[in-house]
Amino acid sequence: MSGTDNLTVIESEQIAGAIFDVVRYEKLLGSDDLNIAEKVFFANQANIHLKMVRVTLTNSELLLEPSALYFMKGHLELKSTTGGGIAKGLMRKFLTGETLFQSRIKGSGEIFLEPSFGHYLLFNIENDGLIFDKSSFYCASGGIEVSAKLQSNISSALFGGEGFFQTQAAGTGIVVLVSPVPIAELVVYELAAGEKLSVDGNFAFVRTASVSFQAEMSSKSIFGTVVSGELLLQTFTGPGMVWLAPTQGVYDKMKQPYGVSNLSHNHGSTGTSTNQRL
Repeated sequence: MSGTDNLTVIESEQIAGAIFDVVRYEKLLGSDDLNIAEKVFFANQANIHLKMVRVTLTNSELLLEPSALYFMKGHLELKSTTGGGIAKGLMRKFLTGETLFQSRIKGSGEIFLEPSFGHYLLFNIENDGLIFDKSSFYCASGGIEVSAKLQSNISSALFGGEGFFQTQAAGTGIVVLVSPVPIAELVVYELAAGEKLSVDGNFAFVRTASVSFQAEMSSKSIFGTVVSGELLLQTFTGPGMVWLAPTQGVYDKMKQPYGVSNLSHNHGSTGTSTNQRL
């Protein structure tokens, strides 16, 4: 019996030449260190699973963050690249928080990326683009280009809570992102042309490139905005899709001292705050 026999595929996407799987250990079996064994016990009791991204290539290519590789087997070649030249690499690093160098693995074989208790989200896109939070990119198939995306308007850059730049993945293929919450807790909206989605906080995790984004007052007048108690809202306008992580702010608060007690009497947004200066 091999160690991989204990892995269960929980999410999968496939294109010509590449299969992307998110696999997990159903149960960790412990350690000879009692302190670690205690942590393993509580992880198993809390249904927290160790996960890995597994990529199977057939004469294909994988783009990944340099620190993501764990082990690989087969006829594979690993190279580091700036992803389009030093200028593009520097722009991606300083504007989006992604790394200067990216690793590319070419050939045929099986690749496992670093194990984590975190969550992964797979996207299979075709001649399309995704815009997402900084440092969320994990890996992608060879037909994807990762770059910095300038916000399309001043309001979103200054008051939207995301800064002047976000990360964009464009092309045709599979993109893997690190999700801030379990996949089952994401809320996905498909917006029709002109349809709006307004969010109090910046827990909108990812959107398709066709969706426009700006920060707007919650009311047409400053007086109405102040009375409502909601100053600026992140506003997304279709057509396209938006993925929300509503529980992200809750988990962030639970990490803080007395965070659980504060949630029992919470009168504000559970999302991370936008810059609410008028």
